Amino acid sequence: MAKEKVQLVTKGSNVILDNGLVRLTISKPQGYLIGIQYGGMDNLLDLKSSESSRGYWDINWNLPEGQDRYQLLNGAEYSVINMSNDSVEVSFRSSYDPSIQSTKLPLSVDIRYILRSGVSGFHCYSIYERPPGCRAFDLAQTRLAFKLRRDKFHYMAITDEKQRIMPLPEDLLPGRGKQLIVPESVLLVNPINPDLKGEVDDKYQYSMDNKDGGLHGWIGSGPIIGFWIIFPSHEFRNGGPTKQNLTVHTGPTCLAMFHGTHYIGNEILAHFQEGETWRKVFGPIFVYLNSTSDASKAYNLWIDAKKQRLLQEAAWPYDFVSSPYYLTANERGSATGRFFVQDKFVSSSLIPAKYAYIGLSSARTEGGWQTESKDYQFWVQTDSKGNFTVKNVVPGVYGLHGWVPGFIGDYLDKALVTISAGSQTELGNLTYVPLRNGPTVWEIGFPDRTALGCYVPDVNPMYVNKLFLNSPEKYRQYGLWDRYTDVHPESDQFFTVGVNDPKKDWRGPDNKYLPTTWTIKFHLDSIIKGTYNLRLAIASATRSDLEIFVNYIDQGHLVYQEMNLGMDNTVCRHGIHGLYQLFSIHVSSLLLIKGDNSMFLVQSRSGDPVCGVLYDYLRLEAPTSSFMI
Repeated sequence: MAKEKVQLVTKGSNVILDNGLVRLTISKPQGYLIGIQYGGMDNLLDLKSSESSRGYWDINWNLPEGQDRYQLLNGAEYSVINMSNDSVEVSFRSSYDPSIQSTKLPLSVDIRYILRSGVSGFHCYSIYERPPGCRAFDLAQTRLAFKLRRDKFHYMAITDEKQRIMPLPEDLLPGRGKQLIVPESVLLVNPINPDLKGEVDDKYQYSMDNKDGGLHGWIGSGPIIGFWIIFPSHEFRNGGPTKQNLTVHTGPTCLAMFHGTHYIGNEILAHFQEGETWRKVFGPIFVYLNSTSDASKAYNLWIDAKKQRLLQEAAWPYDFVSSPYYLTANERGSATGRFFVQDKFVSSSLIPAKYAYIGLSSARTEGGWQTESKDYQFWVQTDSKGNFTVKNVVPGVYGLHGWVPGFIGDYLDKALVTISAGSQTELGNLTYVPLRNGPTVWEIGFPDRTALGCYVPDVNPMYVNKLFLNSPEKYRQYGLWDRYTDVHPESDQFFTVGVNDPKKDWRGPDNKYLPTTWTIKFHLDSIIKGTYNLRLAIASATRSDLEIFVNYIDQGHLVYQEMNLGMDNTVCRHGIHGLYQLFSIHVSSLLLIKGDNSMFLVQSRSGDPVCGVLYDYLRLEAPTSSFMI
């Protein structure tokens, strides 16, 4: 059957794009997506929301030292960029004039939609640009949001395991829902669906790492339709592969997050200086639509969406995008190499860095890719022998970054990498030498940049989300910070090296409103004269005052102190990692004794229910000297 040609019609103040499968209605010149007709449903978007609050781009930003601002992004000029029987691309552009002094957002924005013949869905992207002469500002968050029909879309899906019937928006209102100490968390006390009574609803429970996400959406009923957001690439998202982003939440809302501070804090803000020019293409992302007339096959819509994701990833970079700022495959380059780890205390030979992460980023410091927000990042995972190829890289000069599960810290190659269009850069063998001064005395946890190797308590039955009861992500439950006192009602935690198991006995988050002291007990048969080193890898920290003492809690035995450590809010947002930090702490052998020793980790801040530290890994290293005491 022949594909229907794409049609474009201007009707009043709206633009209509139609390919026979999908019909889009977009406000002109603002660029708000106000209608999606598909599969027998006249509009997939929420009819109770205003036309500017159905399908829209928005931004959080501020002027230097100014208050945070939120605004919808819209166009002032409408134009047709490309029109043929097979494809149409339309633009809704708002241009910023630096010569006009104002407090407006100092950014030109071009919002675009692409509809193609025979395609069950549409592509969206946007071009953000700062022309010369713009005033300084900070970009905190920008995204594309869709609010779906609340009477139709009740079932969400993010992964094979993370799927469920969701509450209705009315369930979050007083009388049906009770707000908890975290503003986004609501206890469902009288939901419309009685099966959800007693559960907690919180949008952060459905967060995903960039590296693990890429597909999420909703399945509606009457008719049965799937609405899916697909990221064919993550190159335009800030924070790299471990950046956590929101996906879906009660609304029903479906989000395409591009920039955000969640799980990192203000360190990931994109700061633009006075007069600084900048341009970035966000997307395109693909909104995929599918349907079935058989209710028993509704789950197949998710299976089909996963196949579509693979097709979109394989087609990246697209060859149908009209902007010259979006580079096609032949305008990009690649880099290839092999990655090793050298740790003589683990192996006398080089260790292939299997399943490690390798990335190209404009960041020039170790681990700086976590907070890089202005440019593109390109990441891949090595194979079992450490081989990798980073494909489809925008030409430029990059820092080569990496990290290896099982080893602490971040890799940064000493030489910058230049990528040219149409060429492959051969990087050869690369070797990461993680920080280490001596053999391991003891270690707790597994270094993978998360606190997943630590004990996670069961949720208080009063605040359960049933989706995570028997899930690897049991840490997504609300209120786990309050469980510490339940587990340790009379005294703080003691962990004895060689006796306790981190997955059962290294407990977190940190405290219940009061300062806590965690004690690590370890035995030394002898003391090596010199300096021991404590490697402390933190998966997340929020407003914590962390002090570390050896054997006695007094100033003479204080080996580390960090006040107001971290601002990533991972604890209250039900995460297992935020901003990764690695500390190397010197411990004089004079502080240690032959026999039983203790190390005290003190979180000394009180009065904050959701402050705390999530530990990734701790290792005490002995000096390499052979002089024994």
